[in-house]
Amino acid sequence: MKDEINTKGAGAAAAGAGENEGTPYTFEGRIPLSKAIPLGLQHVVAMFIGNLTPLIIVMGTCGLTVDAGYGALRTALLQNAMVVAGIVTIVQLFSIGPCGGKVPIIMGTSSGFLGVLNNTVNALGGGVLAYGAIMGACVVGGIFEGVLGAFIKPLKKFFPHTVTGSVVIAIGLSLLGVGINYLCGGAGKPDYGSLPNLFIGIVVLVSIILLKHYTKKNSILSISSVLIGIIIGYIVAVIMTLVLPNQGVTADGTIYTYSWVVNFEAIRAAKWIDIPNVIGFGDLKDIHLSFHAAAIIPIGIMFIVTAIETVGDISAVVEGGMDREATDSELSGGVICDGLGSAFAAFFGVLPNTSFSQNVGLVSITKVVNRFALSIGALFLVVCGFCPKIGAIMSIMPQSVLGGAAVMMFASILISGIQLITREPIGSREITIISIAIGLGYGLGSTSGAVAALPYYMQLIFGGSGIVPCAILAILLNAWLPQGTHQTTPEMYMNAAVDASDEEEAEKHMNL
Repeated sequence: MKDEINTKGAGAAAAGAGENEGTPYTFEGRIPLSKAIPLGLQHVVAMFIGNLTPLIIVMGTCGLTVDAGYGALRTALLQNAMVVAGIVTIVQLFSIGPCGGKVPIIMGTSSGFLGVLNNTVNALGGGVLAYGAIMGACVVGGIFEGVLGAFIKPLKKFFPHTVTGSVVIAIGLSLLGVGINYLCGGAGKPDYGSLPNLFIGIVVLVSIILLKHYTKKNSILSISSVLIGIIIGYIVAVIMTLVLPNQGVTADGTIYTYSWVVNFEAIRAAKWIDIPNVIGFGDLKDIHLSFHAAAIIPIGIMFIVTAIETVGDISAVVEGGMDREATDSELSGGVICDGLGSAFAAFFGVLPNTSFSQNVGLVSITKVVNRFALSIGALFLVVCGFCPKIGAIMSIMPQSVLGGAAVMMFASILISGIQLITREPIGSREITIISIAIGLGYGLGSTSGAVAALPYYMQLIFGGSGIVPCAILAILLNAWLPQGTHQTTPEMYMNAAVDASDEEEAEKHMNL
């Protein structure tokens, strides 16, 4: 009897252990650390530069530069950006109450707010006061988005596949140029598009393709192909830095450092350990929350827009990584986390934290959605925030290295949008919505100067990104156009083909 009980207990334990096991392609369950660590780092590498860049740009617009005596402040804010991204990602993966969608989404500093933030800073005169006003507006806007997320279910009728698919396509289109800029060394760099930059990017891209398609399926080499490809490209860049000339000369005689050069000095100068501060304390003592309507109104409107973008990102990652539709609770929890996470970030002086489209593309390519693996990446971000030296190793990576992977990842977002749209029959009504939303909406928003004649606040909303006008037009057209217009299904195409072949056969017999 005792042996029987022990046997049952052992069986139950084994069953419990089995329930805790997972694969890289399942959201639930643990996988070995030997797989989880590289798969998690893969996501961190994909978003690391993009997580820091918006903060660097806004600090520059505010005049918070090293030359102005804000070196320690800049370092502290970049440190906080890594910690906050890691914490908010963990909440998104596991959820705290209604906050968090439990979806394989990586959170990070949003670049979608850049146009609005830069214009707001200019309107407020710059400096730490303007930066504090931005943080105050982000607290208000983030809470507002969190409340909006709680009502996603009744609002979901405004976001059918036609709308969310159009938004995801716009997201993918908006990132294609970003990926190419990375591949070429970084927009505005003197050696943009140089052969060394293109060579490094192509090495990364070819490495990813070879590892993904010429190694054993589901092996660590295959599912970690993006990370390994980036590491290979990084090593190539280091070797080139050591053996090739590091500087060039512009046409006007100015000496510059090539964008593919790895700056080892930044690693030596970084601290090993440093504790993050909230605003008003330590290195962030000069920044204080303030609330100004000139900042709250345009930034608040952008939080509505980013809620729509988050719905698109979650729809894309669930479609691309799990081959199903996102549920109401996933969409609602994801948007709530997006908003409250951004409000939380503001207390650390960090810009809004939203779903990272780069990582949506990575999921679409690899199909790796395991929560444990992604949480390892999030924890690594937190560690980077406490250990600036590790962060420095990541931050000095040449953009052309990331570009080799980015061109593939960003294009896959576009494919996810197409998959979303084609989940349901496409008729003349759907074609009209998609065509106008992408053609007019995305076209206007992504074309420089196209909205220059619009009122100031409309320029803040519609300028700089085609995602916003595309989303608005798709929602309005979906609500306005009558339902029940003719739809063309795959079965109709098949029947038409059969009918056509029957007619040809009959005509052939008549001719005989």
